[in-house]
Amino acid sequence: MEYFTKFGDFQFDVLREVGNIGAGNAATALSKLIQKEIDMKVPQVKIIPFDEVADCVGGPEAVVVTVFLRVEGDCPGNMFFILDMASARHVLQQIIGEVKDVEEWTEYEASALHEIGNILTGSYLSSLADFTNLNLQPSVPALAIDMAGAILSYGLLELGQAGDFALTIDTAFFEGNEQVQGHFFLIPDPESLKTLFRSLGVPFDGDY
Repeated sequence: MEYFTKFGDFQFDVLREVGNIGAGNAATALSKLIQKEIDMKVPQVKIIPFDEVADCVGGPEAVVVTVFLRVEGDCPGNMFFILDMASARHVLQQIIGEVKDVEEWTEYEASALHEIGNILTGSYLSSLADFTNLNLQPSVPALAIDMAGAILSYGLLELGQAGDFALTIDTAFFEGNEQVQGHFFLIPDPESLKTLFRSLGVPFDGDY
């Protein structure tokens, strides 16, 4: 966590620009998907300790819709895109019509949510790759609908050791009076820290 102290205004400006581009691309993709104009709120970009990720989406017991994947390449890690249930329901309604019960998704609804998450996650990851000039390759995304704490634990199970921090990009998409609240989290593997920090112009140990 000591590396956080090396982030200055310039580094956070870079991260905010990554967030703006990623959210902008996601808004464009979402607009094409529902064939309606989408407005975007300027995203909030933060670096937080990993154990605070669940708190960002309503707490460990909040039921959420999550698409998560493994990032391979220059900066291995895990990535999560999380929607609250109200946001997920609204997006689904725009695509397939009335959604009667958000507690029991049909196979068709779950498939649509998976595709939505796949498109939005790809928008953020490609933006980050372009901005950092890193080779970031996504695995096939998985869909989970469960409590946030359980999803995060399951999603990171294969790592054995979770990264210490998460790059978070929180934004809201507006269609009419309705809001879709999205949360993007990139959780680099511990050994990926040096690569990511250097790509953002942050001195790492021995870089002086």
